[in-house]
Amino acid sequence: MRPVIKHPVPYHSQWISAALVPEFITGTRAAEDDPLWPKSGADTPEEYAFWAPRMCGVACLRMALDFWGHPVPPPVPLVRDLVEAGAYVREGDRVRGLIYQPFADHVVARWGLGAHSEAELSTARIRDVLTGGGLAMLSVHKTIRTLDPAPSSKGGHLVLAVGCDDEALLIHNPSGLPSTSQQFAPVPWAALGRFYAGRGVTLEAS
Repeated sequence: MRPVIKHPVPYHSQWISAALVPEFITGTRAAEDDPLWPKSGADTPEEYAFWAPRMCGVACLRMALDFWGHPVPPPVPLVRDLVEAGAYVREGDRVRGLIYQPFADHVVARWGLGAHSEAELSTARIRDVLTGGGLAMLSVHKTIRTLDPAPSSKGGHLVLAVGCDDEALLIHNPSGLPSTSQQFAPVPWAALGRFYAGRGVTLEAS
């Protein structure tokens, strides 16, 4: 039996009002109506609303920075920096990204963390990274927040692996549901493959 790993990583949602995530993802509340949007660092509610559904990777980065004691910038200024670094490419109302290699390069250059783009990130590698004190951003399908239904595709959303035991991986999910799947949400290893695209970014302290 392997030891239980549970890194005390602070949680950050990709929306500023984490308690309102169910309303945002169902469309019953527009992101422009997030009462805390000014804390995002956006210039307008519209700028925040454009990026909030796309900021899962930024939320993962903010969690990692917080965990390792770095100042945590607001998310939208981080987005702007990542656009400049080539990790997001905006084409009108469409965005390509998060693009892992320029993201990892930017993380190394700006904060001195270890960051590695991994096109093939096995569960064994995830375990090793967590055992060594690191974290892993994983490409999963967004329905991992409820583990049901099984998606027709994998990937498209980023979560942060923060711990594990023999039975499950523990994740912080930037679009998880309050009290159930935001913080330290267990994903059974046997179920992970239904959602996980097998790629991501590993992060380590400098």
